[in-house]
Amino acid sequence: MAGLCSAVFVAALNQTIVATAIPTICNELKSSSGYAWISAAYLLSNAIAAPIWSKTSDIWGRKLILLTAVALYFCASIVCACSQSMKMLIVGRAFQGTAGGGLIQIVYATISDIYSMRSRTFYLGLLQMMWAIAGGIGPVTGGTLAQYASWRWIFWINLPITGLSFAVLLAFLDVHNPKTKLLPGLQAVDWYGSLSILSFMVLLLLGLNFGGSTFAWNSTVVICLLAFGAVMIVVFLLSETRAQYPLIPLYIFRHPSNIAVLVIGFMHDWCVFSTEFYLPLYFQAVKAASPVESGVLIMPITFTQAIIGIITGLVMHKTGRYIEILWAGVVMLALGNGLYISLDAVSPFGKIVPFEIIAATGAGFLFQPPLIALQAHVAPKDTASATATLGLVRNLATSLAIVIGGVLFANGMDSQKAEYLGKGLSANLTQTFSGASAAANVMLVDTISDPVQRMAVKDAFANSLRGIWILSTCTAACAVLACGFISKQVLSKVHVEVRTGLEKNEPERDIPLETQT
Repeated sequence: MAGLCSAVFVAALNQTIVATAIPTICNELKSSSGYAWISAAYLLSNAIAAPIWSKTSDIWGRKLILLTAVALYFCASIVCACSQSMKMLIVGRAFQGTAGGGLIQIVYATISDIYSMRSRTFYLGLLQMMWAIAGGIGPVTGGTLAQYASWRWIFWINLPITGLSFAVLLAFLDVHNPKTKLLPGLQAVDWYGSLSILSFMVLLLLGLNFGGSTFAWNSTVVICLLAFGAVMIVVFLLSETRAQYPLIPLYIFRHPSNIAVLVIGFMHDWCVFSTEFYLPLYFQAVKAASPVESGVLIMPITFTQAIIGIITGLVMHKTGRYIEILWAGVVMLALGNGLYISLDAVSPFGKIVPFEIIAATGAGFLFQPPLIALQAHVAPKDTASATATLGLVRNLATSLAIVIGGVLFANGMDSQKAEYLGKGLSANLTQTFSGASAAANVMLVDTISDPVQRMAVKDAFANSLRGIWILSTCTAACAVLACGFISKQVLSKVHVEVRTGLEKNEPERDIPLETQT
């Protein structure tokens, strides 16, 4: 369990340690365009890789594939730490995200293999402790290293953790080893599905990122990217109907409860990552916080989410109930994100922190229950695929949230040019604080000597970020609607052994399950 927890910890730490250092990284590497893609590259590759890792772990066994993911994460961290350009860093982050997709999904699948539905809620609560620790120390550590040492240490510190995790897993992880040979295993991989989902996500996110900034929305490039992305999702669905071992068993979508769970997972991660990614930008640009201070100011969110997540796991373990927790989560998530809309350039911290706690409480309720609700409605042998499907949906949400959030922010800052010039801001500074480049120049806000002009820039940041909070509130409202379609299933205390490998991994048809009302 220690090895599994350390693997989750290093992946969780990566998602919390980077955000507060991104402005510093962009400034040092002299690239404003990389602001969103430092995280988006990680999350995009994470989303694409997660179902592939899970399916290959079904074929070759959990231990071998998990060790491979840990080793890849180790190497990718070195690439990130040694990056001399934004392009090199983004490539490193893509490989790091690819490995991270395996770390989290295979750990969750392994725990699901070992423990019954009821018991696994307790161990998922232990994993939530790793998120608690990472969420607590990540933002502050990232800000401290960026401000006082070097942002490169954000990636160097991964090496001892991943090295220790590899050694512990190699020595002590005891799970079924199917001993699948290489060639039959490669033939069983759903290559068409893997390539089509990769194409879909890359084309979609590139089209959204280019639209309105690099190219006009009605340009041929953007239209083609989005159109071919839509074609690729159709190709993916067709390939899954014909694949012998599909990445995503489509029978999962026959149950309305499963679809509702996936919707909640999507909306939840959209809200969580929009906040955790763009709220530090608000603190640094509008409230003149340093990277360290912005890390401290985000801690009410990370600590609250983690603590509520742990409590949620214990409650489900004790009572076997999850419907009520889901309702509490979606309602508080919508309320908390709605409160963010009122933030402006003069909002006091005494107002901001309660908003963070309300939204984070709702988010904390929604980390584990959707996974349990989904696993309760699939066959035990498809637990890994179902877990990866939810992971894919969640990671797609985080990638879209960051990229679309970046588009909203850039367009919002562009619309402020007339306001800047009207306040007497120079043409050079007006360009500096316009579009996507504004996010990389937050450290220049307090260098503006004129208080009226400085306040105009802060108002522009606050107003541009408001569009992100409005969109997050709308997505949370969709989660509230979806919650009404989730059905209740008894969480069994009986453990059913799951054996990986091709012989035990025959394609699953529709599995009827008795549902309690």
